[in-house]
Amino acid sequence: MNAMDSTASLQRPQRTTAVAPAGVDPTPGDPTGVGPTAVGPTAAATHDVTNQAPPLVPYDASDDQALLEGVRREGAGWAEEGIRRLGVRAGSAEAQEWGELANRHEPELRTHDRYGNRIDEVAFHPAWHHLMRTAVAEGLAGAAWADDRAGAHVARTAGGLVWGHTESGHGCPTSMTYAAVPALRAQPELAKVYEPLLTSRVYEPGLRVPADKPGLLAGMGMTEKQGGSDVRTNTTTAAPTSEPGVYTLRGHKWFTSAPMCDVFLVLAQAPGGLSCFLVPRVLPDGSRNAFRVQRLKDKLGNRSNASSEPEFDGTVAWLVGPEGRGVKTIIEMVNCTRLDCVMNSATLMRKTLVEAGHHVRHRSAFGARLVDQPLMRNVLADLALESEAATTLTLRLAGAADRAVRGDEQERAFRRIATAVGKYWVTKRGPAFTAEALECLGGNGYVEDSGMPRHYREAPLLSIWEGSGNVNALDVLRALSREPGAADAFFGELAHARGADARLDGAVARLKAGLAETDQAGARRLVERMALALQASLLVRYAPAAVADAFCATRLDGDWGYAFGTLPARAALDPILERALPGAN
Repeated sequence: MNAMDSTASLQRPQRTTAVAPAGVDPTPGDPTGVGPTAVGPTAAATHDVTNQAPPLVPYDASDDQALLEGVRREGAGWAEEGIRRLGVRAGSAEAQEWGELANRHEPELRTHDRYGNRIDEVAFHPAWHHLMRTAVAEGLAGAAWADDRAGAHVARTAGGLVWGHTESGHGCPTSMTYAAVPALRAQPELAKVYEPLLTSRVYEPGLRVPADKPGLLAGMGMTEKQGGSDVRTNTTTAAPTSEPGVYTLRGHKWFTSAPMCDVFLVLAQAPGGLSCFLVPRVLPDGSRNAFRVQRLKDKLGNRSNASSEPEFDGTVAWLVGPEGRGVKTIIEMVNCTRLDCVMNSATLMRKTLVEAGHHVRHRSAFGARLVDQPLMRNVLADLALESEAATTLTLRLAGAADRAVRGDEQERAFRRIATAVGKYWVTKRGPAFTAEALECLGGNGYVEDSGMPRHYREAPLLSIWEGSGNVNALDVLRALSREPGAADAFFGELAHARGADARLDGAVARLKAGLAETDQAGARRLVERMALALQASLLVRYAPAAVADAFCATRLDGDWGYAFGTLPARAALDPILERALPGAN
């Protein structure tokens, strides 16, 4: 008996046989031999629980062939043992419970202490700290920047793809900490002090002097209510002090996640224009910096993570990079967090696919298991294609990031445009995907106990965070028109698959022909076609024939409907499902 069978047997009520007490005549027609006034377990038991899936714990979140193959291919094969270990931990009953508890018991803002002193702290459930401690220790925050091994950034991304099976909210502070390092390097003096702490594998919550802590977390504050993604309209001001490089800020940020972080990268208007600043929560002398948290956002999802509106009034900040170059300084941070948006969407896809696959293997309807019914198999196989395409693209982007850090200019140019393409498309696919996976569970998936509603609420965030769909689509247009080498790098990547599939060759030719005619109104259509061509090229090169053929037939050649579960009759469902969900046949 395996672990799941054992768990199910423990949860199933045991049937008992009633016996008439001594001296009592059985009631005529009563097969139990107990009269109508009998009470006890048998009288209270109205039914046995049958035809329900057992809990999906424990399971291995790294049991994903597309993931492991991508890790090896992108240069992080040395990390596979650790990724597998983390995958087992992510699927454990303990870690899954942490994710549930962290979302059930949401963070609470405490603006003042009992004496009336302003403290602006956020209190979290212990489960949040367990998740954070594990994530930081496993190198999912800034540790990759301190690792000289080729593939270190790929290993970090792969770790996020499996540890994200617990819950998504705590991925926000780890992502921003990771992304802050390259931006901070624009000011070497500050990087010398803070980088060793941002790349630490030690998680220590609580606000203290940053230099006195064994490890730090970083956040960022860019958006303001009047501008949103149009950060150049920011009205927060930065006034120079008599100390070189030190300023005081005044303004109100509209959406600053993870206010419990130790330091923040913030955009503000200096005399020389929009600039980037480092803002610590606690100053070197131990006093609290002016970081007034006005409120926490009441969000659709991502509820385990605190997102806030801080007000700056005389807030001490250190300049990062030259005045007037704030966007250029912080763009590296944006590229990193956009990659994590793609990663987190791919993680949600894989997590909900695993949940759906588990349910249909154990649930029967109309005389057969759901997994054995052709229409359900079509739905699952279609979801499996989408999931593998997202995972494969995520790891290719991570590989480009890793090689760009090591000086590969071709990969740098590819990463620049392909990350924006992937951010637009994969995060757009997330909500539709999670809705379809939820529907595989039927009404069971619509109740909070299943966990699926939490995943569904999480999915839209990843398209909004770090620039909405329109912002990323326009960014792709900007890269194509203004950045030499971006288009060449993108089409150079597609060329690696030239001749392998006529449908892909045709899609690439149409894509090239349409570039010159694309204006702003057509940006989404262009980026969608770029993303599908890129995903198809990767699957044609690396995935089994059944996966690549079905993807090209549907996503490129139009042999597809408007919803998941509309793969053509000739699609080879069995090998697709066996790859994505071993044991589904």
